[in-house]
Amino acid sequence: MVFRRSARRMRWWGCYRMGPIWKALLVFVVIAFAGQLLGVIFNKSWMQPERPHSLYSLPSENSQGESLGSCQPNIHIMFLKTHKTASSTVLNLLYRFGEERGLKFALPMGYQFGYPLPFIAQRVKGYRGPHVAEFDIMGNHMRFNKPEVEKVMPADTFYFSILRDPVALAESSYAYYKNVAPAFRRVKGLGEFADNPYKYYDPRLRNNHYAHNLMWFDFGLDHTSNFSLALIKRGVAAVRRNFKLILISEYFDQSMVLLRHALCWPLDAVVSFSLNARQQMPSGRSRWVGKAAAPAPLALTDKQRLKLREWNSLDWHLYQAFNLTFWQEVERFGRSRMESEVALLRTKREVLTRICLRDGGRPIEASRIRDKTIRPFQSGLVKILGYELQSGLDSATWEACLRMIRPEIQYKDLLDLRQFPRAQQPPAAGGLPVKRESSILRTEDHGGKMLMEKDWDGTILFRNQTLEQVDSKVRLR
Repeated sequence: MVFRRSARRMRWWGCYRMGPIWKALLVFVVIAFAGQLLGVIFNKSWMQPERPHSLYSLPSENSQGESLGSCQPNIHIMFLKTHKTASSTVLNLLYRFGEERGLKFALPMGYQFGYPLPFIAQRVKGYRGPHVAEFDIMGNHMRFNKPEVEKVMPADTFYFSILRDPVALAESSYAYYKNVAPAFRRVKGLGEFADNPYKYYDPRLRNNHYAHNLMWFDFGLDHTSNFSLALIKRGVAAVRRNFKLILISEYFDQSMVLLRHALCWPLDAVVSFSLNARQQMPSGRSRWVGKAAAPAPLALTDKQRLKLREWNSLDWHLYQAFNLTFWQEVERFGRSRMESEVALLRTKREVLTRICLRDGGRPIEASRIRDKTIRPFQSGLVKILGYELQSGLDSATWEACLRMIRPEIQYKDLLDLRQFPRAQQPPAAGGLPVKRESSILRTEDHGGKMLMEKDWDGTILFRNQTLEQVDSKVRLR
């Protein structure tokens, strides 16, 4: 006992006598260890200048997949955001990539580039003439018009888009645009429309493009043309000419692997959570599932599915052509390589789900999301779901997780505010000030009935008017 007390006194006396030296050494060891730990978590040096943090890599040598060699990440990107094709999830990863690297976005005045009218460069906020101001990333909804896009984006821009099976797209479009498309408003369910679409569809009415060959329309092609193999051949050739890569929604993870190699991006940059998903009906289990029985208004028989495929024949043949091309790209890439990277991507997503999201990553109704600033916009028959973040996250992790679940509208507003502070309203091309669109616009006819209104995204909705009448009025504004 005496020996132990003496030993403790000696150790205390040694530390006391060393005093400042011992303390300095201890502080150095602690800082070095903390730096190494943060380097492992965030996969970057703790001494780098601070930027918005990317979510950390998994602690393994191959956490970013196979090496991309000496290629440089592509930062000039144009994404044609087609409707109801998982394109909101793709846009989110473009927003994240650009925000983390301080890139400049070509943003619309509202939330879409004058859609459904063909895109014109003057719709880009801050545009002052061809290539006067350089933009890096463009990805909001538009009706594609390549000559006008080329006025905005650099010559080395990488163009890509995404397609989806037209029947699945029709289900989603009906659920989302039920109250917008006149053809959908006239029926009680999608099956009724599929049985006789010609009875309900009038190509002259605005917003009916949501009900017929929607992807063909988004690519800037004439979606009302009579089907012919020659027309299909020309349309497919035009898309091949204008786009370097077409992703397939049904094979989203494989699409992300092809995209990240095409852009020379790290695997972390294409890890995502599904955004803007609609609520599905439960299929006997208590948890949310991605594929399940459809609610009654969306229920379809096999015969009705075939009819919808025939009704959207231009979309169907476009999808078939690029689905074939997609799998040819996968074969060139290598099946085993693809399986390996897809497995790694899914593992990363599972890890980030556990870190970032409550309830095991289960999407929930917007009304149940306590943070009102990240509630997704609601439209149509079904509820659009969102996520809640885990509690107790440190600030850097919270920020990185938030970017992955931030809804499209809120993210665009955030980027807009950073790129164009309120005190700096950019001049339009020609030096004229930009007139900010009002969020609501209503006009009444002599009978007191609503004639037109603006949707949430700035789209002007005209009821019971021909497309020609509407377009002429829009151009006069």
